[in-house]
Amino acid sequence: MYDIITNIITESWQVLGQMAPYLLFGFLVAGVLSVCISPEWVERHLGGRGMGPVLKASLFGVPLPLCSCGVIPVSASIRRHGASKAATTSFLLSTPQTGVDSIAVTYALLGPIFAIFRPIVALLTGLIGGGIVILFGEPNRTDATVASNTITHNKAACCAGKHRPGVLLRVLRYGLLTLPRDIGLALLVGVLLAGVMAVLVPQDHLSAYIGGGVLSIIVLMAAGVPVYVCATASVPIAAGFMHMGASPGAALAFLIAGPATNAATFTTIWKVLGRRTAILYIVTIAVSAFGCGLLLNWMIPMLEGSLPMLDSSTHAHLEDSWWYHIWAIVLLAVLTLSCLRRKTTVDEDTNNEKRR
Repeated sequence: MYDIITNIITESWQVLGQMAPYLLFGFLVAGVLSVCISPEWVERHLGGRGMGPVLKASLFGVPLPLCSCGVIPVSASIRRHGASKAATTSFLLSTPQTGVDSIAVTYALLGPIFAIFRPIVALLTGLIGGGIVILFGEPNRTDATVASNTITHNKAACCAGKHRPGVLLRVLRYGLLTLPRDIGLALLVGVLLAGVMAVLVPQDHLSAYIGGGVLSIIVLMAAGVPVYVCATASVPIAAGFMHMGASPGAALAFLIAGPATNAATFTTIWKVLGRRTAILYIVTIAVSAFGCGLLLNWMIPMLEGSLPMLDSSTHAHLEDSWWYHIWAIVLLAVLTLSCLRRKTTVDEDTNNEKRR
């Protein structure tokens, strides 16, 4: 039992070290984007009708550094400020699937093909979902009251600030405190699960069941629906599935369905955009996950050797270098600092309430 626990910790540490430098870089880029691209700026560009705003919404959503709770109030806000149902749905579809941090981690753990394919899939999912809403959605009316209530509720719980510090401080605060705080716990759970999969399940042991074909894509897509994971935390879990023998297409289906299916998001769509749009949202995710999974599996034979995975050669390379230990320690320090900062903020708010 002791050997198993030690091996799980070792595998998880190796995964953490491999993704750490890319994730930290993604955090900093996300901090820059959080300053350069404000929610108000997004709102101004998503008004109007037709596919133009849908395309803009998808493009904005792919790299946008919104925390998991921030997607909901921003989407409700752009709807209240004149964005069409199609553009709002497109934004909700593309945003949670990727971000600059998750793209960096995808490159580290799954290789360049996944890192390129994943944001393209998010963009296409947003376009498809927006187009379907234009064709089959409910009449385009703005439920300003519901949207306003949603914004008020979510802004009270997320990302609110009383003053505007300097640009550099805002970049560092978001990139090294806010974003790590939002995804830190889920990320560490995902890394631990990847370690458990690598130790307890022999490599390719389940390839006969989830190794290829339509059924494997459906199985991992279904696995991603009830278990909400953020875009970054889903990557080590997908890598663990591939270690167990899952096909790249099945892993991609999990990467699409997991982050995009969120009960809070679905509820918001139902209230703000209507029942029919909410159903079209779920259908779009299912069709995109299934279709893009099949497409990636079809492309893999032509791209053989371009998908570096968490195999023995990768681990051997990592064990020869101390850099991954250093990066892993730095990442853990950032995550710990963000959690401590959150606790300090909560304590300050509690004390202020008591004084009142």
